[in-house]
Amino acid sequence: MTAYDFALLVLRVVLGLTMAAHGYNKFFGGGRIPGTAGWFDSIGMKPGLFHARVAATTEMAAGIGLALGLLTPIPAAGFVALMLVAAWTVHRKNGFFIVREGWEYNLILAVAPVAIAGLGAGKLSLDYLLFSDTGLWDLLHGWWGLAIAVVLGLAGGIGQLAIFYRPPVKA
Repeated sequence: MTAYDFALLVLRVVLGLTMAAHGYNKFFGGGRIPGTAGWFDSIGMKPGLFHARVAATTEMAAGIGLALGLLTPIPAAGFVALMLVAAWTVHRKNGFFIVREGWEYNLILAVAPVAIAGLGAGKLSLDYLLFSDTGLWDLLHGWWGLAIAVVLGLAGGIGQLAIFYRPPVKA
């Protein structure tokens, strides 16, 4: 094991489990899916119940996928889409810094997995275990990994905003 592979493992696991915890909280925390649905409705992501389920499922799947290093550019794209929607709908109006509820944290949670997709998940990953000697391997890191994570993530986030986001009318 190299320090490089261990560092990638630590980064993947911390980012992945952090995102999965957000999804878990939507499913099983405080207001659960109904409470989360009401919140989504209140920020203009309608129908709220649909978005609560999609967000919770995507957060868990992308988080666990990144932590395991499984088809890494795809969970990285999930992070990008999730954080783009969160930054645009909730945090954009507050500026950059997280201390003012800005989009700083969203940026970090979107960019770090994209960087991992470019570097590859490392030798301590399911990508390496399952695909290192297959034709799929080249799509899971390098320029292909970056492109898949960014293009798929932006398409997902922008598409969701274009189709579903209807900002609440200010009183």
